[in-house]
Amino acid sequence: MLMGEYHHNLDDKNRLIIPSKFRYELGSKFIITRGLEKCLFAYSVDEWNKIIEKLNSLPFTSKDARTFMRMFLSGATECELDNNGRICITGPLMNYASLNKECVIIGVGERIEIWDQDMFNNFFNENIDNFSDVAENLFNAY
Repeated sequence: MLMGEYHHNLDDKNRLIIPSKFRYELGSKFIITRGLEKCLFAYSVDEWNKIIEKLNSLPFTSKDARTFMRMFLSGATECELDNNGRICITGPLMNYASLNKECVIIGVGERIEIWDQDMFNNFFNENIDNFSDVAENLFNAY
């Protein structure tokens, strides 16, 4: 279970430290791709394979399925941690998530999310007041 919030800065070579707790869960190699709400998602190889299996079951005749797969898979890249626990984030992924210097790395169950700090703060502030409503709606739906 990936959980928690950490703050790290990108260095001059677009490298980002992955918190040690997340490194253990993700493994030395993992997949990073475009996420939703303009952040990046990172998955262990095992979790990634489960997602690919689900995606492969979608009908290619569905425009939504094709669009999602293009967006999600075209940005995907395998990352390998260096000796200092850092990964190098590609230019297209940095642009997609508007990553500058300060980043927020959060654990969200089976994945981590990497956010630009300002974008995460905006997301958090926009949603904090309706947090209980979201919980009620979500848990009453299931």
